[in-house]
Amino acid sequence: MTRDDLFKINAGIVKSLCEAIAKHCPKALLNMISNPVNSTVPIAAEVFKSKGLFDEKRLLGVTTLDVVRAKPFYARKSGAVGPDVDVPVGGHAGITILPLFSQATPKVDLFEEVISALTKRTQDSGTEVVEAGKGSATLSMAYAGATFADACLKGLNGVPDIVGCSFVPDLPFFASKELLGLGPLSEALKAEPTDKGVAFVQGS
Repeated sequence: MTRDDLFKINAGIVKSLCEAIAKHCPKALLNMISNPVNSTVPIAAEVFKSKGLFDEKRLLGVTTLDVVRAKPFYARKSGAVGPDVDVPVGGHAGITILPLFSQATPKVDLFEEVISALTKRTQDSGTEVVEAGKGSATLSMAYAGATFADACLKGLNGVPDIVGCSFVPDLPFFASKELLGLGPLSEALKAEPTDKGVAFVQGS
């Protein structure tokens, strides 16, 4: 299934769900995990804008699966162990996925060829799962969603310095590191949302 096929299936579902959220729980913190996130998040944003309810601090695209995949790859190559191993990942989908191994913790200097190989493996992880005959990455996606939701809850409860990678509607195309807090974002980013999701809502 291509990303365009996935978009066609998920776009209508996301639009309907967001219309229901706008009606029944407009103040909800929405973590969007439906793929492709960089198109479904703008769909949600446009629905909420049409209802006069859009709050850029309460709509987050979950891209934690990329982080979940990059962390063990980094740990194995670097010898890092423990719960504090972390790799921020920018971008979203295919070759735009960019694990920032230079910002990984604990800091371990890796050879350039190792970083290149780890980056490629992180980008291709979804295909690797399918080709291994394990079906889709449903369980790891569920774990990623739970991990990000837990981080949001910690931020909402005042735990300081909770940082998660997320696709936000005002920063087109790329996921980035966000400080999760009572907003839940500490700072709004100003830009235009991805055109594909916007066009879907405006044309339906």
